Amino acid sequence: MAPKKAKRRQAAEGGGSSNVFSMFEQSQIQEYKEAFTVIDQNRDGIISKDDLRDTLAAMGSMNVKNEELEAMVKEASGPINFTVFLTMFGEKLKGADPEDAIMAAFKVLDPEATGTIKKDFLQEMLTTQCDRFTPEEIKNFFTAFPPDVAGNVDYKNVCYVITHGEEKEE
Repeated sequence: MAPKKAKRRQAAEGGGSSNVFSMFEQSQIQEYKEAFTVIDQNRDGIISKDDLRDTLAAMGSMNVKNEELEAMVKEASGPINFTVFLTMFGEKLKGADPEDAIMAAFKVLDPEATGTIKKDFLQEMLTTQCDRFTPEEIKNFFTAFPPDVAGNVDYKNVCYVITHGEEKEE
């Protein structure tokens, strides 16, 4: 009887539902599917402790403790099929506050705490650091977030739009 209750509770909480697919773009889902396929070493459609051990070994981590693997598998409410795998990532992404993280990253570039960053400096950072923007991405970024007459970009607005999908009402 307990498993039926757990399934009903999971359905009521939205866990394991196909709505998880609406949280991601199709390209992201494809990337997660590829990652799932890599981790599912025995190709049975379920990520097990053995699959994790084999994947980590293939990446050079040979001395992973059984307890660590068990803890990883126990993060899921049941067997880790692709939908559960995707749900776990969705929950991790939803659990973090991306607006705070994005804002903190911009604040590093704004030591005077003005709320703005010079367009030229921001463009240099976006094209030379980490996941570098292409010329097309830079063009799209500054079309969406044009600098003011002094050449400053309001990064607070950028953070809001990235996390909420629309501009704030002024």
